[in-house]
Amino acid sequence: MPSEPAPERACRWATFDCYGTLVDWETGIGDQLERLFGAAQRHRLLLRYHEIEPRVQKASPTMRYRDVMARVLAELASEAGRELPHDEEQALARSLPRWPVFREVADELAEARRRGWQLMILSNTDRDLVDASIQAIGVPFSGAIVASEIGSYKPAHGHWKSFYQRTQADPRRHVHVAQSYFHDIVPARELGIRSVWINRLGEGAEAAPTRELPDLRGLPDVLDDLVPL
Repeated sequence: MPSEPAPERACRWATFDCYGTLVDWETGIGDQLERLFGAAQRHRLLLRYHEIEPRVQKASPTMRYRDVMARVLAELASEAGRELPHDEEQALARSLPRWPVFREVADELAEARRRGWQLMILSNTDRDLVDASIQAIGVPFSGAIVASEIGSYKPAHGHWKSFYQRTQADPRRHVHVAQSYFHDIVPARELGIRSVWINRLGEGAEAAPTRELPDLRGLPDVLDDLVPL
């Protein structure tokens, strides 16, 4: 007779990106850029931030995320012909614990947990920063895998490899949920992982994710449909 699966493998797992998916990254970063450079520069600098950050992460995969943000901020200031005061170099990391959680997130995550889903965060960040965000979300997670502890930034595959090593999860009972197509949906597709794209910005995609939602409303039903109990 075949042996019974280990409890961890029998679990249904939903992994999540944090910033942009659960926590409002655009508002958090944008508010600081506006404070430092003025409202007229907010949109342009947000676009440049999206362009610069992946380059820094790829070049320095072992760098702490707070230092990645500081380096990107310094590059934005240099492009603008500005010199940041020393006490503003870590403005983004300092503000991160106050970044707002999207209003539907807590209820939808709590419902997923009620249905038996194990939740874990896979994030391009630091331990203390994601812990502050988890506290703000107010829903328990089974853990978080963060870039600064594994020496890898998404879209590299290190987070998913660490997740499977840590949990022994069955890939057939795992769904990844994220807003960033570049950082999360593309690598999930490369790894053969089911995904739910939380397309908050109404973007287009070259290849369709497994499922797509405009926000987390209705996510528990989608998860149950992808991996029935």
